[in-house]
Amino acid sequence: MTKRIGILTAGGDTPALNATIYGAVERANSLGMHVLGLLRGYAGLLDDKVAHVHLNPLFSSIPELDPCSGGTLLGSSRTYIAPGSDEMEIVRRNIQRLELDGLICIGGDGTISGMQPLTDYLPCVLAPKTIDNDLGLNYLDEPNEWVRKSSDDGDGFVKVHEKSRQHMDLEDMINYATPGYATAVFVVAQCVQRIRSTAESHRRIGVIEVMGRDSGYIGLGAAYGQPDLILIPEVAINLNELEQRVRQIYELQHHAVIVVGEGCRTAEGTELGASAPSYDPAGNIRYSGAAQALKDLLEERIEPEFFEKVRPHEPGGSAFFTRKVGHTQRGGRPIQFDRFYASQLGGKAMELVHAGDSNSVATLQYCPRNGFEVDSIAAAKLSDQWGEIHHRAVHPTMYDEHRMQPSEFGESYLQSIFTNAIGSDDMEFIRAELFSPGNLATRYQSVNTDIRKRVRFI
Repeated sequence: MTKRIGILTAGGDTPALNATIYGAVERANSLGMHVLGLLRGYAGLLDDKVAHVHLNPLFSSIPELDPCSGGTLLGSSRTYIAPGSDEMEIVRRNIQRLELDGLICIGGDGTISGMQPLTDYLPCVLAPKTIDNDLGLNYLDEPNEWVRKSSDDGDGFVKVHEKSRQHMDLEDMINYATPGYATAVFVVAQCVQRIRSTAESHRRIGVIEVMGRDSGYIGLGAAYGQPDLILIPEVAINLNELEQRVRQIYELQHHAVIVVGEGCRTAEGTELGASAPSYDPAGNIRYSGAAQALKDLLEERIEPEFFEKVRPHEPGGSAFFTRKVGHTQRGGRPIQFDRFYASQLGGKAMELVHAGDSNSVATLQYCPRNGFEVDSIAAAKLSDQWGEIHHRAVHPTMYDEHRMQPSEFGESYLQSIFTNAIGSDDMEFIRAELFSPGNLATRYQSVNTDIRKRVRFI
């Protein structure tokens, strides 16, 4: 009997989601399995009609499934289903009604947590995605380094990453790079270069905020845009040292460019972007602006007179400006590295679920001798002894906190990903498509419109 496999995308969008779906569907075609795309992530499993799309009728991928297109043709949501809730019974019933033999979930740490209760009903595997590059481990034993300590108020416990192995090799990393990360860095590096022009021309200090939450991988990759200073969430900001470096750089070149991760903290533990915290639908702190907060701190410390020699007849406060790269990092066409390895990981996930594997994660591994290859790991290996999966942090050996730049080891890590990350077709696409005369006369053709024609209900 032909197997029916469900596939969904959950959490925030990334540029490589369609490529992951494409890889999974193409592998299913060769294995003779039907693939049903569930709309809007886990939220789709709560809908009584369970809207879905047959992604490979006659074992041939539908033309709307374009690996070069950003976002996800299946739609996404941040809806997660609590284990043991009444909603789980709805999900269980809908899985049975769809007659699914397995499920592939494409997402990050929130998605893998949301997948756990579903493994009681059918084989489930995760195909990773996140621009933050924080789903994985720096080395296999890393989850066991988390310990519980009494909270400051003595009421309950907090989890603390008590130590970090002093040395690691590139091949130690579990899930070396997540689909979406390379394209996000591509966008950020270009933004840094372009903002440099304004800072340099007007003798100003530009503070650029990049995404990544509590992980500094995007900030680390921003080094390709050659910012003067990079601040990552893993290392508390020493404001005295930062002020001194900014003064030195400005005196030398009459401008400066600083990249700051949205989750950066001061040495006192204050989150720059969350002085008045609110929360997104997934329960994460919604950062209000690390760049603005850092700009305010530097303005308090650097007197307006410092800029008068270089910028006479202009107010000192105008020497600073901020920019958020924002959702630009998450959107658009994926570059070659993301397209290729996202499709490979999608194919690996399909192989796992075809074999009846469950609660596993497809991973991308790297060895300097052999390059990249796909593998898998049990999801339980990513969690600490209490079952929680933590964000992968930039390892201390990857960042030089005194230079505020990637270390030599960090440079080796980045080079392995980005040296050949852009394909010739990426540049050809820009040349041929961006200023195509047809763009002026034709409205954008949304894949949502075409997919809606294919949607089926139970």
